Amino acid sequence: MTVLTDEDVARIRRRSHVAIIAGQALAGIGMGATFSSAALLAGQLSGSPAWSGTATTMSTLGAAAASIPLAALARRSGRSPALATGAGIAALGAVVGIFAVALDVFPLFLLAMAMLGVGTAVNLQSRFAATDLSEPGKRGRDLAVVVWATTIGAVVGPNLIGPGDSLGRSFGLPALGGVFIFTIAAQAVASLVYLFALRPDPLRTAQRLGVERASATVSAAPENRAGVRTGILTLALSHATMASVMAMTPVHLVDHGATLVIVGLTISLHVAGMYGLSPVWGILSDRFGREPVIALGQGMLLAGLLMASFGSESSGWVLAGLIALGLGWSASTVAASGLVADSAGSARRTIIQGRADLSMSLAGAVGAGGAGVVLSFIGYAGLALSVTALVAVVLGALAIRTAGQRSATD
Repeated sequence: MTVLTDEDVARIRRRSHVAIIAGQALAGIGMGATFSSAALLAGQLSGSPAWSGTATTMSTLGAAAASIPLAALARRSGRSPALATGAGIAALGAVVGIFAVALDVFPLFLLAMAMLGVGTAVNLQSRFAATDLSEPGKRGRDLAVVVWATTIGAVVGPNLIGPGDSLGRSFGLPALGGVFIFTIAAQAVASLVYLFALRPDPLRTAQRLGVERASATVSAAPENRAGVRTGILTLALSHATMASVMAMTPVHLVDHGATLVIVGLTISLHVAGMYGLSPVWGILSDRFGREPVIALGQGMLLAGLLMASFGSESSGWVLAGLIALGLGWSASTVAASGLVADSAGSARRTIIQGRADLSMSLAGAVGAGGAGVVLSFIGYAGLALSVTALVAVVLGALAIRTAGQRSATD
């Protein structure tokens, strides 16, 4: 076997990024429509709005359950089979979702959401896959470009609620059942893209480089446990903050007379905030450091929560709050993911990345699962205000880390 040259690595890096970006865009189309209507379907099938949050809870639990197995599969066989397997499971989950809605079986719907959550695990792993062959100083940018790719499908997806409903009704499905049709097609094609286009495999290439040479593309630095802890805490609590409020927003808006068009627009712009400026946060975090961008993200999360809380009776203020939440989540997630990637030692990088995804998904599940109960007791405004406590925890941890870094350099 010939030794890989720098030109070979650059070519594989470019090809990998194109394949991952294509897969993310495809998967986002169906997932955006499905997750936007999930809370409404959960309330519809269960007969109570208190169960609305279980849809997001099950999807995030599904993502959590798949995080470590997919990371292990990637470490053993490469990114291509891991991502393709996850997308395939998500496609099957959409099939189960159609049966759940058609048969009006709530537990089957929850199973479908858990299987669809595996697609979220694929989404999370993809951002780390983009850094497998990153050049020094460009890890944040590479990671963020893949996160941005989700914008294409995720913004279009929520606006497919109406067309999906019409398509489903033409096949005799109950209300909102048709949104799963888009997910089946998009995830199936994404699985094929990962399986056949993500070649040569970027992770296996990085492992090969580690054997062949002490390459700048393969960090041999030891694990920075403090950086790993701060990055994982930020990922987990930022995701819980966003998921808890976002999951209940469609229910809140519909209860206050908003149409499905308004709900779709609100979620679309929220998702645009989540992904649209990701490259900006990646470039800023590469240039100025991960911690300042995390702090900026937490500030935007706090602003979004306050707008959603004090403006809860206005669709306009809720929309503005959701956009700010999306932007804050994006900045925090990109910078914290970069911090985890920077801090994880080469020997355990894939394992640590899987643990980061697991923590993020579990925190989101707890946040979204509790959100329905909180909503039923203190309303949407109270929910948004109570979640500010999570932002405070992240800011406190960030302050402790910054103080520790300063004392270490003194």
